[in-house]
Amino acid sequence: MPGKNLSRDEAQQRAGLLSVIGYEVHLDVTSAPEADAATFRSVTTIRFRCAEPGASSFADLLAPAVRAVTLNGRALDPAQVFDGARVALDDLAAENVLVVDADCAYSRTGEGMHRFTDPVDGETYLYTHFEPADARRVFANFEQPDLKAPYRFTVTAPAAWDVYGNAAEESVAAEGTARTWTFLPTRPISTYLTAVVAGPYHVARDSWAGELPDGSTLEIPLAATCRKSLAPYFDAEEIFEVTKQGLDFFHREFDYPYPFGKYDQLFVPEYNIGAMENPGCVTFREEYVFRSKVTEASYQGRANTILHEMAHMWFGDLVTMKWWDDLWLKESFADFMGSFGLQEATKYQSAWVTFANQRKAWAYRQDQYPTTHPITADIRDVEDAKLNFDGITYAKGAAVLKQLVAYVGRDAFFDGARQYFKRHAFGNTVLGDLLEVLAETSGRGAAAMADWSAAWLETSGVNTLTPVVTVDAEDRIAELMIIQDGETTRPHRIAVGLYDREPDGALVRSARVEVDITGNWTAVEEVVGRPRPALVLVNDDDLTYCKIRFDDDSLATLRESLGDIRDTLARALAWSACWNLTRDGLLPARDYLDLVLEFAGAESDIGVLQTLHAQAHVALDVFVDPSYRAEGGRLIADAALRELRAAAPGSDHQLAWARFLASSADSAEHLQLLEGLLAGTARIDGLEVDQDLRWLLWTALAAAGRADQAQLDAELARDNTASGSQKRTQALAARPTAEAKAAAWSAVVDSDELPNAMVGAQTAGFQQAGQRELTAPYVARYFELLETIWAERSIEIAIRFVGGFFPRLQTDQATLDATGAWLTEHPQAAPALRRLVLECQDELARALQAQQADRG
Repeated sequence: MPGKNLSRDEAQQRAGLLSVIGYEVHLDVTSAPEADAATFRSVTTIRFRCAEPGASSFADLLAPAVRAVTLNGRALDPAQVFDGARVALDDLAAENVLVVDADCAYSRTGEGMHRFTDPVDGETYLYTHFEPADARRVFANFEQPDLKAPYRFTVTAPAAWDVYGNAAEESVAAEGTARTWTFLPTRPISTYLTAVVAGPYHVARDSWAGELPDGSTLEIPLAATCRKSLAPYFDAEEIFEVTKQGLDFFHREFDYPYPFGKYDQLFVPEYNIGAMENPGCVTFREEYVFRSKVTEASYQGRANTILHEMAHMWFGDLVTMKWWDDLWLKESFADFMGSFGLQEATKYQSAWVTFANQRKAWAYRQDQYPTTHPITADIRDVEDAKLNFDGITYAKGAAVLKQLVAYVGRDAFFDGARQYFKRHAFGNTVLGDLLEVLAETSGRGAAAMADWSAAWLETSGVNTLTPVVTVDAEDRIAELMIIQDGETTRPHRIAVGLYDREPDGALVRSARVEVDITGNWTAVEEVVGRPRPALVLVNDDDLTYCKIRFDDDSLATLRESLGDIRDTLARALAWSACWNLTRDGLLPARDYLDLVLEFAGAESDIGVLQTLHAQAHVALDVFVDPSYRAEGGRLIADAALRELRAAAPGSDHQLAWARFLASSADSAEHLQLLEGLLAGTARIDGLEVDQDLRWLLWTALAAAGRADQAQLDAELARDNTASGSQKRTQALAARPTAEAKAAAWSAVVDSDELPNAMVGAQTAGFQQAGQRELTAPYVARYFELLETIWAERSIEIAIRFVGGFFPRLQTDQATLDATGAWLTEHPQAAPALRRLVLECQDELARALQAQQADRG
C-alpha cells in the first residue's frame, strides 16, 4: 500500500511545513454490537497552518472507504486524493480546514479500534491502541509525534454503554437507542496518545488530592474499569492504592502538577502490550485482573506497570520525543521510574531485585543480537519504530538511567527533570534538550554530559567485567584486577563485594569497595592484603550495566553454595551471571540445571524463583546436548514434584512449583498426578486447583497425548470465557498429532480472520519441546511464507507469525542453514522483517554453541 510506512524524512519535511491548530473527531460506533458490521463512521476536522502557501502535503488515513474530503471548503474527489493510506493535499493556504468523512474498520488485531465480544454475556467492548502509528486507522490525521495538537472527541455509541477518552466529558446527550458523548478539548498531545474506550464496562471510582506548592489543592478523579464478567475478580482497591502512592511520589519528585485532569485506568481484552500511557485514559491488558491465584510477583509486576504508565504522564505525554529515534526519552525513563517509584513509594520492596534479575536479562539478550542498536536509535520509519519497543529502549535504557542518577546525584537528576518539564511542557524534545538541563543541574557541564551520552546512549553492546585475583603465600589478596571486555570501553562506577562464610554456613559480605572502571584493566587497591574471600562479586548492588564473570574460586563457591548467599540482591546477581555464562556457552547447560536442582528450592524471592523455572526450560529445551534432554527432563520434573510437596501449603512457592511441575511433567507418575488433581482424586495440601491452574494441567496432558478434544471442550463449557477459549485453543494445538499441528498452522496462515489473542494461542501450542518431529515439516513452509505474511497482514499479526512459528526448537545445523539461506536470498525484504529473522537466527546459533559446550 503506497505510503503506509511513513518515513522519518517525510515526517521531518511535513513538520517543517505544517503546524496543527486542533482536531475535532466524531466517531459513530453504534454499529459495534452487530457481528457483521465491519466499519464505523469517522468524521475528522483538522485546522492547521502551512508555512509555504501553495505547497502540497498529505494526511494519513488507513480506511476501507472515504465518503468525502473537503479542503478549505473545496470538495475533493476521494478516488483522486485517497490511495488507501494517504489523503493528498495540494495548494494549501496559510490557514487550512480539512474535513475527512470516512468508514474506518473495526479491528481484531489490537491495532486501531479493537472490537471484542465477550462469550460470557455477549456484550461488546471497544478500545483503541495507536502506538506508534495506528491513530490513522480511526481518524484522519498527521501521524507523527511532533505535530502535537489539542483534540476534541465526540463519540456516538449504544445508549447502554459508557465512553472514556483522554479528557473529561463535557456533555452526554441521549438520541433514541444511542447516546453522544462530547469530551472537553485535550491539552496538546501527539496522535498516538489519543484514546477512546467504549462499552458496558464495570467501573470503580475514587479520587486523589494533593497540595500544590502555592497552597492550593489539586484533585484528580480516578476510575478503574474492566469487563462486566471480570468484575467479581477486580481488586480496584489495590489498584487505587498503588495509583495514589504513585501520584504522591511523582508530584513530590517532579514538582509539576499532573496536567491531564482525570486519571482513568481501563483493563481491556486482547491487548497486545502490557499497557499504554494515553493521558487521562491509560489502557492495560486485562490479564492484570487476576481471576485465579497468582504469586506476589504478579501483583508487584502490575504495580510496576501502573507506575511505569504514570511516569509517562510527564516523560512522554507532557514532553514527547520529536521522532522515534528518541523513544528512550519516554520508555527508558518510565521503565526506570517504575522500579524507582515501586521501591520508594509502595510495599513492594524487591523492585531492584526484579529489575536486576528480569529486566536486565531482557536487555543483555537484546544487546547481544546482531541487530542491537544504541539507546538513541536510528529509526528510519514507523516499521522500525514498532520493533524498537525492545530490551534496549526499555531495560538497558533504564539501567543506564540508574547509573546516571549515581553519576550526577539524585538531587541533580530530579532537579534536571523538573527543569526539563517546565522548559518543554506540551512540546517535543531530542537528546540534547535533556543533556542540557542535566549539565546545568549537576554542575558537570556540557562536555562531561556529552561524553557520558557518547559512551552510554550512542553506542551499542554490553561490556563484560571479570575479576582476576592473585594471592600471596599467606592466601591474602596481592592484586585484584577488573578486566573490561567489549567493543566499546565505557566508564563504570561499580561496587566490588567480597563474601565469606559465617559460622552457620551463610555467605555474607565482608567488604565492599566502590571503584571507577575506565579502561580495559582496573586495579582495586583497597582490598590488597585482605584474606582471599570465598566469593568476589563484581557489580555488587547492581550499580552498572554489564555482564559479570567470576574467578575460578568464586565460581567453585557458587557451584557449592549459591543458595547460601544471604542477601537477596546479591544472590539474584549471582543467578543472573550464571545464566549469562550458560547463554554464552561458558557454563555447560546441565551445570546450570544442576544449580537450579540444588538451590532453587531454597530461593526466597518468588520472582527470582519463577525466572529460574523459565530459564531451566530454555536450558533443557535448546541449550543442553540433545542426548541429555530425557535425563535432564526427568530430574527437573522429579525436583518440581519434590519441592511442590515440601512447599508451605497455600504459599506462593507452592503455586510456582505446581506450575513448574505442570510444564515439566513427562512420566506416567507425574501425568497421573496431574490427572488426579483435575479429577479431585489427588490432593496437595493447600494447593487450590483453580481455573487457570486447571487449564495449565489440561495443556500439559494434551501435549502428552492424554487429553482429547472432547475433554478440552468440556473444560471450555466449565470456563466459557475469553481466557478459557484462548487456553483451549492452545491446548488443542499442543496435542502430539500431525492433525493438531496442521490445524494450528492453517488457522493462522490460511485466514486473516483470527484475532490477535488466538494467533498467540495457536503458535504457543504449536511449539512443544517433545514434538520436534511433528513441526519439522513446517520449516520450509515457514520461510516460503515470510514475505507474503509480512506484506498481507497487519504488522502486529506478522510479528506474531515470524516469532511464533520460527522453528526455534529445531536446534540443528540444517535449520540454521535454512535461516541463513533465506537472509541471503532476500536482501530486499522489509528491514523490520529481516531484523526479526536475524534475531531468531542468532538465538538458534547460540543454542547450537551452548549444546557444543554442554557436550564438553
